[in-house]
Amino acid sequence: MRRALVAGNWKMHGSLAESGRLVDELVALRAGAGGAEVIVCPPFVYLSEIARRAGGAAIGLGAQDVCAEESGAHTGEVSAAMLADVGCSYVIVGHSERRSLYGEDDALVARKFVAAQRHGLVPILCVGESLAERESGAMPAVVTRQVDVVLQVAGVAAFAGAVVAYEPVWAIGTGRTASAGQAQEVHALIRGRIAASDATIAASLRILYGGSVKAANAAELFAMPDVDGGLVGGASLQAGEFATICAAAGP
Repeated sequence: MRRALVAGNWKMHGSLAESGRLVDELVALRAGAGGAEVIVCPPFVYLSEIARRAGGAAIGLGAQDVCAEESGAHTGEVSAAMLADVGCSYVIVGHSERRSLYGEDDALVARKFVAAQRHGLVPILCVGESLAERESGAMPAVVTRQVDVVLQVAGVAAFAGAVVAYEPVWAIGTGRTASAGQAQEVHALIRGRIAASDATIAASLRILYGGSVKAANAAELFAMPDVDGGLVGGASLQAGEFATICAAAGP
């Protein structure tokens, strides 16, 4: 049976004090003590402190991005080895904001996916379509292309140690949310694409929904057969709200 995962992406929000207070509240609320696996993804500069404060609690640590290169003259970048060194177990790759704001293409995302796994990190591969792509009927082609490039570069076996997150770009930070049925449609599409190469890996693959997940809609989304948890943005900055979402994902 697939184990649910709830990942809180804190993006570029908060100070060190605020981030520390947030994780302390999550620990007190036992946000990671239920059936779902729970991780938080703070900004790079706070990773070590969050790892220290969450130590011993059932809350894992993830990073928001990773460099595709191993090391060298890449000023401002952070390698997979560095992330593993400070206690990360997960890393987000291909987030829609990285794709749209920083021009990351499918090929670069695939390289980051491989770099993460090379150092024992579990990549959370983000895929999803814009509003224009959905309205034009291009969603299936866009999502399958994003998955296929990683399949071609990493191979289907790599998905046994990965997570996929479906982000309808039109629902991120807009207050709009895909219906549970819309989310299920795309999640089933993704699982089917992996199943075409390996049905066993597809069956165990965790596929998260990442578009304006809130306490009010989490249970309905997570009840869908192919929705295995959430990649939570703004709602993860409120400890009580995030803990409620985590509870909805498990046991």
